[in-house]
Amino acid sequence: MALIGVDLGGTNVRAGLVEGFQVVKIASRRVRSQGTAEEVLSDLTEILDEIITPEVQGIGIGVPSVVDLETGTIYDVQNIPAWKEVPLRKILEAHYRVPVYVNNDANCFAVGEKHFGQGKEFDNLVGLIVGTGLGAGIIASGHLITGRNCGAGEFGMLPYLDSNFERYASGQFFLKSYGRSGKEFYEQARAGDIEAKKIFEEFGRHLGEAIKAIMYAVDPEAIILGGSVSQAFEFFKDSMFEAVSSFAYSIALKRIQIKVSNTENIAILGAAALYLDCLREK
Repeated sequence: MALIGVDLGGTNVRAGLVEGFQVVKIASRRVRSQGTAEEVLSDLTEILDEIITPEVQGIGIGVPSVVDLETGTIYDVQNIPAWKEVPLRKILEAHYRVPVYVNNDANCFAVGEKHFGQGKEFDNLVGLIVGTGLGAGIIASGHLITGRNCGAGEFGMLPYLDSNFERYASGQFFLKSYGRSGKEFYEQARAGDIEAKKIFEEFGRHLGEAIKAIMYAVDPEAIILGGSVSQAFEFFKDSMFEAVSSFAYSIALKRIQIKVSNTENIAILGAAALYLDCLREK
């Protein structure tokens, strides 16, 4: 089976041709994020034209936005002002004559881990993206849970301290609390800087509190961490697990597995997996 997975960001778009369980070809380019809606669409179709073959059976697209899953219409795409309301599925299906599936990028991550990554053995999991923000996709009883407005899993928006979890348990923590990026602190921690390591320990405690909230709300078998900040797992895992250890229900605490995604090109695979997930639903 040949599929295409597209990771559409606010500045770049990456598309991959997926055959079997592997990405066999990747194309990428910058998006004219400040351009017109038509220009951004042109950037997307040009990259699809580079990799599509007659064997492709479907296209999946992950977008950083709210999606009307019934129509495949996307709203208010982050960092692309012109894309306020775009019937993306209708446009691309008319152009390429194959089924097109569109979903939020966090949902794609969870589906990708279920089909291609660390989530294969679990029917109940949360894919938690710890990056610029804090978003999640939920798999329950083997099915993706999206909610009516594709907003299920927005744990980052839950109130926490003087703001919300996203403020303290994503890359925003480093910028807003200490004025520098998580990447800078990560490089310093790798170089042995004690203060940088302490900052990651503080971050880990906040993330642990967010994970506890997810456990209370969803009760998953596993939580799989992705996103840029998850690469620093070695520096915050101990304090994160220490915070999680105060979870009230001992049996759930004993059984929960928290892993870090190690699947290459998971954003592309996750988008392609939207097609596979639809087949399962049928």
